[in-house]
Amino acid sequence: MFTGIVEAIGCLRERVGDRFRFEAAGLSEPLAVGSSIAVNGCCLTVVASGPGWWESVVVNETLQRTNLGQLERGGVVNLERPVRVEGRLDGHIVTGHIDRTGVVVNPPPDLRVTIPDGHWAHLIVKGSVAIDGVSLTVVDVSDSYFDVAVIPHTAQITTLGSCQPGDHVNLEFDVLGKYVERLMSRREA
Repeated sequence: MFTGIVEAIGCLRERVGDRFRFEAAGLSEPLAVGSSIAVNGCCLTVVASGPGWWESVVVNETLQRTNLGQLERGGVVNLERPVRVEGRLDGHIVTGHIDRTGVVVNPPPDLRVTIPDGHWAHLIVKGSVAIDGVSLTVVDVSDSYFDVAVIPHTAQITTLGSCQPGDHVNLEFDVLGKYVERLMSRREA
């Protein structure tokens, strides 16, 4: 489980088939093989590591649902290690399981992102959403887009500060809201 509070910025060093090698000097401790790390909000498993780098295998399902397949060598990514049980939950509960990608309409600070078909019900004003792994609060919602306010600090320490119209971003909708929707739809049926 993650919180959506980005810990560091890293980059894609190389990709060979389904193996992605990432680099990040900002992580304070080495990543052990088998541990999880959120890359642009997507939970990946470390399969090899060394000082300042690690590799993950990225499966087709992940490539289809996320923006990781569009990453080019040197592309920057948001990074977060899992929350520790004794740690604080500063953002919101983020699983690292990306629902879909959206497209940036307006860049920060008033970030507007399209809503993929069928997902508008997962967003409410003042609810939570993770965009490229960053925990944000929804400011406005329509049937086709939603808005979040990105404060200068968040824009500076994450990749959101460089978002431009047309960029694809990873979206993870609030897991609690998804469970409520599922229960309610079953009840109505």
